[in-house]
Amino acid sequence: MGQCSGSPKIVNYDFSTVVNSVINYQTEASITISYLIRIIASIILMGLTTDKILYIMKIRMNDELAKEREIKIAKVERLRSLGIRPYPYRFERTHQTDKVIANFEKLSTEKTNIRISGRLVAKREHGKTIFGHLADGQGKIQIYLRQDFLGEKFRLLDLLDVGDHIGVQGEAFKTKTGEITILVKSFEFLAKALRPMPEKWHGLKDVETRYRSRHLDLIANPEVKKIFLIRTKIINLIRQFLNERGFVEVETPVLQPIYGGAAANPFQTFYNALDQKMFLRISDELYLKRLIVGGIDKVYEVGKDFRNEGLDRFHNPEFTQIEVYEAYADYNDVMRLVEELFKFIALNLFGKTEITFKDKNIDLGKPWLRLKFVDALKEKIGEDPLAHSIESLKKLGAKFGVDTEGVHSLGKMLDKFFSELIQKDIIEPTFVMDHPRITTPLAKTHRDNPDLVERFEPIIGGIELGNAFSEATDPIEQRKRFEEQIKLNEEYATLDEDFINALEYGMPPCGGLGLGIDRMVMLFTNTESIREVILFPQLRSPAAE
Repeated sequence: MGQCSGSPKIVNYDFSTVVNSVINYQTEASITISYLIRIIASIILMGLTTDKILYIMKIRMNDELAKEREIKIAKVERLRSLGIRPYPYRFERTHQTDKVIANFEKLSTEKTNIRISGRLVAKREHGKTIFGHLADGQGKIQIYLRQDFLGEKFRLLDLLDVGDHIGVQGEAFKTKTGEITILVKSFEFLAKALRPMPEKWHGLKDVETRYRSRHLDLIANPEVKKIFLIRTKIINLIRQFLNERGFVEVETPVLQPIYGGAAANPFQTFYNALDQKMFLRISDELYLKRLIVGGIDKVYEVGKDFRNEGLDRFHNPEFTQIEVYEAYADYNDVMRLVEELFKFIALNLFGKTEITFKDKNIDLGKPWLRLKFVDALKEKIGEDPLAHSIESLKKLGAKFGVDTEGVHSLGKMLDKFFSELIQKDIIEPTFVMDHPRITTPLAKTHRDNPDLVERFEPIIGGIELGNAFSEATDPIEQRKRFEEQIKLNEEYATLDEDFINALEYGMPPCGGLGLGIDRMVMLFTNTESIREVILFPQLRSPAAE
């Protein structure tokens, strides 16, 4: 594939791949498809390989960006030379776009003086008039600028580009086409953008680029912004729900001398002032339970937890979780709390209990199903899973297509079997309950079966949304359970002496719950990747790729 020599050579390349690669590489470039085609046409006769064509195109597009930036910087200096601040201190608004649109009849009839501000997202010039669209945090609205209203200031619009922030003052009216518009009587520059906005022909679609440049993603894709506004509403609704029921929100340490509350690989750091190794918490559980011992009967925390493990559609090593503990309750009480919470969120978000997830209609208002972990797994594999060792489960995994590579503990192995063989098919709201005792050292032994614990996981649409127990409260039993985990080489098993000491002062019966906020947002926004609901997900650095 081609070197430049003699007559032009025909090269084998995928035209659309080249175009899309360049678009994804340089999403900020104000380019058109015709411009891309001209670039390709000018170099294709050189007989270059696709990689070399792409390399040349990237250089040329970077040159175009640099030139455009220089032009915009010159406009900034021109504004300053005219005594105009391109980056002023403030602008006093009277309205936002959504309020103007919602109250148009009143505002237009009374000829109310309106002051709004935002980013210019469109500009169309027609001689002595200019139409544009201004977008703020609540939406966008058309603006209309005329020379006979603005006088000499109309010339300044030559220095105004799409992407700039401006403030305008004027009155609301409707155009002949019926669009609500602001007739601008004065305007101010609020922030001159030096880089062009994502190209309108293709928007910003490349997933990796969207995550790395979330500011551009939010500008180009309004539906993304909506997801994060809903996320904030969900967290606020959870707090409202719990606060109304007498729960107290608290904060516990993120840096902990002993990680605990889950079976997960922790992140490690070093605390110089204390001269000791510390861990980023994998769970808030053991500290919140200390508060139950101390007499705060209903307690919760919303915060970040960290597990130094894999990345996939449902897992992010840094994630947001809420943990809730209630004295004198058990896991049956917590199930009722979860049912009420999800129904409450749906009603307040959508005005109904029905939601759509993965093209499935799901009613969060109906009583949730109950599915027993061991019974469901026994029915699936045709034998008792608790009768197996790790080695025999690995052989069974090969038979059923369960990937057991890298799984070294019995508890993790049983969870793996359930998630791969059963969980993905659970669509309706379901409590998967009564897990094997070995999987959960912090849960109370089941009152009817010593081989099980009183634990449940809420699952909807194939997604595990959390974990809950009747909490272990017997300090002697709790120590034995920790020691059992360590003896059986359960992964990341620890023994927290300070926590056990706290239990020895007496912890009342307690129901505990942990819910993954990120996954809940996925459910309520019908989103299938956890990275879509985290504003700034961690990514491998470009240099390492």
